Amino acid sequence: MIDLKGKTAVVFGLANKRSIAWAIAQKLDEAGATLAICYQNERLQRDAESLAAELKEAKTFQCDVTSDSDLDRLFATLKDTYSKLDMVVHSVAFAGADSMKNDFIETTREGFLLALNISAYSLIAVARGAAPLMTDGGSIVTLTYYGADKVFPNYNVMGVAKAALESSVRYLAASLGTKNIRVNAISAGAIKTLAARGIGDLQKMMEHASNHAPMKRNVDPAEVGNTAAFLLSPLSAGITGEVTFVDCGYNIMG
Repeated sequence: MIDLKGKTAVVFGLANKRSIAWAIAQKLDEAGATLAICYQNERLQRDAESLAAELKEAKTFQCDVTSDSDLDRLFATLKDTYSKLDMVVHSVAFAGADSMKNDFIETTREGFLLALNISAYSLIAVARGAAPLMTDGGSIVTLTYYGADKVFPNYNVMGVAKAALESSVRYLAASLGTKNIRVNAISAGAIKTLAARGIGDLQKMMEHASNHAPMKRNVDPAEVGNTAAFLLSPLSAGITGEVTFVDCGYNIMG
């Protein structure tokens, strides 16, 4: 059993009970970690506070990862509150509706920059803020998808953003390795999250995955949570810069 007692984790991207971030937060809570739950804005505050109340030791903090001032304020508050951090969960991604539904060649400059800023650059900004608080080393985990490697209908600019995210994982791992801070990504299979609803034909994607995956089913969010808990824990001390697939084997099939 993973033991994270005495460890503190900050979780970005918890929107509701269907969020992968929530599945991860639950597993970290079960392992004894202290959690700082971050929500984007006042509209999401009630849900974040309601979910945090279900955890044994969790506090909520507002932070928009596209705002440097928000991030500076957050990490200053986390330092005052917890003194240090051990784990970071980055489960943040967004692209405009037009960027997802239109033909990829119609992607606008504005839509491209928006998707890359929120879905990829935010990991760099979060890692930069967290690193000085990881005085005893630490682990950072982000969420990606197979659309970074292969073309999926209606995934479009998000696939490009996820490819940038995965490359950022490797560069951050190299940058932070001497500080004993590890950076990894989980490539989860298709899951019905709030963000995934913006993908056209999501249900068809999930049916195709369950039909073709070796395990003949879709992944459960709790399975992603288990993998995240492992990657965030000392049990994965020698692993960094990697993308770990948790998709019932779908990615291995031709």
